[in-house]
Amino acid sequence: MEPARAANPSDLPVLAKLARDLRAEMSNQRGGALWTTREARPEPHEDTLASLLLRDDAEIVVGTIDGSVVGFGTVEIETLRDGTRLGVIGDLFVESGARAVGVGESIADEIIGFCTAAGCVGIDAYALPGARTAKNFFERSG
Repeated sequence: MEPARAANPSDLPVLAKLARDLRAEMSNQRGGALWTTREARPEPHEDTLASLLLRDDAEIVVGTIDGSVVGFGTVEIETLRDGTRLGVIGDLFVESGARAVGVGESIADEIIGFCTAAGCVGIDAYALPGARTAKNFFERSG
């Protein structure tokens, strides 16, 4: 496995595919229908993800195995009412065949580094009800 890295425009086709895979997987879980209509990244993914690449207050991270992108995460910096900054993870997904080998952890580490450099006081993430694997992952990641 290779460390995660910041995404670039050439990653957009695979990022869009992974975003669609994330939506398909989440939509079938408890709470997924609401997530799909409220929190999920809107289509067209190519455009919404490309817009994140242009922002200084957001980052897309890709996780790779042998040079192939197999996962991604997005984070946006939100300024709170008191002026402090919070990192908000919007997406975090790894292809099923690439899970449990450290790809997600590498993506999370890169996101944490981005948020730390941006002066965030914390990082927020969303997990569906009953998504014990996702909740355990976020708890392990701190």
